[in-house]
Amino acid sequence: MFGLGMPELVVILLIAFMVFGVKKLPEIGEGLGKGIKNFKQSVKEIKEGTIDEVKDVSKEVKGA
Repeated sequence: MFGLGMPELVVILLIAFMVFGVKKLPEIGEGLGKGIKNFKQSVKEIKEGTIDEVKDVSKEVKGA
């Protein structure tokens, strides 16, 4: 995962605990999770919209 091993991940987690505190980390994680979910949903909507447009244009070209 990104070239990081377990020791590096543990160090990053410990630094996050020291910087943000144990109580704040779940809130940060929740916010990041929601942000990633919204991003994936937006990408999916754009992808589906583009596919629909390509299908419509393809039908028009075949019909002409």
